[in-house]
Amino acid sequence: MNTDWKKWEPNMRATLVFVLRGNEVLLIHKKRGLGAGKINGPGGKIEQGETPLQAGVREVEEELKITPFNLEEMGTLHFQFVDGLAIHCVVFIATGFRGTPKETDEAIPEWFVIDEIPYGQMWEDDQYWLPGMLGGKKFMAWFDFDDEAMLSKQIEWGD
Repeated sequence: MNTDWKKWEPNMRATLVFVLRGNEVLLIHKKRGLGAGKINGPGGKIEQGETPLQAGVREVEEELKITPFNLEEMGTLHFQFVDGLAIHCVVFIATGFRGTPKETDEAIPEWFVIDEIPYGQMWEDDQYWLPGMLGGKKFMAWFDFDDEAMLSKQIEWGD
C-alpha cells in the first residue's frame, strides 16, 4: 500500500500532547479506543468547532485531570490505515501544567525519563519522530499502517 499523499484526505482530525517536566515526559497507558493497551501521549479527536490547541487541552484534562499550558505546536502526523481510517494529527508539547495526573477510564498516567521511553510498547512510528520532536525539532510525517503494522514512513524535519 502506497498512499498518494497529494490526493489524501483525512476522515478524522486529532491531537497529541506531550507534557514535559524537566527531563521527563508524561505518557499514558491507553485503556480503550484506538491503540488500547499501548503507551502514547494523551490526545484524541478534535470536536466540531474546536481548534487543535483547544482539543489538545481538553483531551489532557479529560484523560489525566490536569490542565497543560505553554503548548507549542511541533508537528503534524498523517496516518492512512488499510481499513480506510485516515487521521490528521497535530502534535504539541506542553512545558507546564496545573494539577496532579490521575488515572481515568481512558488512561493511566506515567512519567518517563526521555532517554527511557518504552518505544516497544508504543505505536511503531513513534520511535522515528518522537525523539527528534522531544529534542526540539519540528516535523511533518506520513505513515501507512495495516492495523498495528507500519507499512511505510516519510518524515520531513524543520527547524
